[in-house]
Amino acid sequence: MAQAHAKPQHDYHLLNPSPWPLVGSIGGLVLALGALMFFMSKKAGDPQLWYVLPGLAIVIITMFGWWRDVIKEEAEGHQSPVVQLHLRYGMILFIASEVMFFVAWFWAYFDVALFPDDAVTYARTAVTGGQWPPIPSAETDVSGLGYFGHTFDPWGLPWVNTLILLTSGTTATWAHHAMLHDDRKGLVWGLTCTVVLGLLFTSLQAYEYMHAGFGFSNHIYGATFYMATGFHGFHVIVGTIFLLVCLFRALAGHFTPHKHFGFEAAAWYWHFVDVVWLFLFCSIYIWGAGANAGH
Repeated sequence: MAQAHAKPQHDYHLLNPSPWPLVGSIGGLVLALGALMFFMSKKAGDPQLWYVLPGLAIVIITMFGWWRDVIKEEAEGHQSPVVQLHLRYGMILFIASEVMFFVAWFWAYFDVALFPDDAVTYARTAVTGGQWPPIPSAETDVSGLGYFGHTFDPWGLPWVNTLILLTSGTTATWAHHAMLHDDRKGLVWGLTCTVVLGLLFTSLQAYEYMHAGFGFSNHIYGATFYMATGFHGFHVIVGTIFLLVCLFRALAGHFTPHKHFGFEAAAWYWHFVDVVWLFLFCSIYIWGAGANAGH
């Protein structure tokens, strides 16, 4: 009978019953319904942003609670080498799904960029002028053609942001190597520099958007540009928060050279964000700048 209650002798951690999958599912549903109600109210001319707040609050609470429990499991020694390996598999699959997410936006951009005068469901010549980037136009309602003044000069702020993001990848690698050598000071400073550079990138991206020569709506260039770069910017914000949490955990002494999956996952995510930006910079900012790039 005593052996029946002994701790199982295997490498897998059996999770305790958790409320977070159910709470998170409810939060996601409430958030989706709230967003739908907000869009309907906006279309009616009376936008009610508070519709999204209850669902958003539930999702945020779920994030804090669920990840707190995962950190607690690690502190209690439940993350055996086998569990850590499977966590790495999960992170790899997640990043792979993110790669396919961006493939969709690149596909949309290149489809119209390579065939700007094709007749698909409409005559693209009407909204691009038959070339890419589109012919500059101040018209606002001609066959759906919105205002398009100029593209961005790739060697201005986009180039500066590229240097910032590549430097942040270097500081993240510095922090990773410092942790592997049990250098707490190097880990903290590397993470601090990476977080600061991430915030700087986001700030410059917001400034760039404020001085864009085109809008998001009513123009095919703006729609493809902002969906690709905007979602990348969102991923930069998520990655910055991810690394900021790792910084707090590093200050609390959570990571060791042998148990640090939380930081490793953040570093992988950040390097993925770097690589996506390189593709964006080369394909959209440089190749897609055309002859009418602004400053």
